[in-house]
Amino acid sequence: MKLRITIDDKTYEVDVEVAETDHASLPPAYPIGSARLAGSAASSAAHPAVGTAAGSPPVPPANESKVCRSPVSGVVVKVLAVAGNSIEAGDSLLLLEAMKMETNITAPLAGVIAAVNFKAGDHVQTGDVLVEFK
Repeated sequence: MKLRITIDDKTYEVDVEVAETDHASLPPAYPIGSARLAGSAASSAAHPAVGTAAGSPPVPPANESKVCRSPVSGVVVKVLAVAGNSIEAGDSLLLLEAMKMETNITAPLAGVIAAVNFKAGDHVQTGDVLVEFK
């Protein structure tokens, strides 16, 4: 595909090659572990845990150091994590779309996935617990 780019009133024509669409091979958009917002009072209070009734107090995970929280609000495009699977730090867990950009969410630690709290098409808010680890 050819694109025209103008910089300082000078126009350049460039050829752009489309990369693979396999999201599992994308490098992390955030450094490993940055998707986990442990201890964030604002995110814990503002966003109830998955499965709680509206108006009821949120139920925090038993061990905040073993969860992966969403760094952005958006829509889950693809779920790569499966409960019961062993993972390594940096493995892809989910792909989120926010503001027309895709964000690859990676595991902050090695371990076993206990629960995946969202499915493709679900809307998530900043601070929501996406994945819990054993």
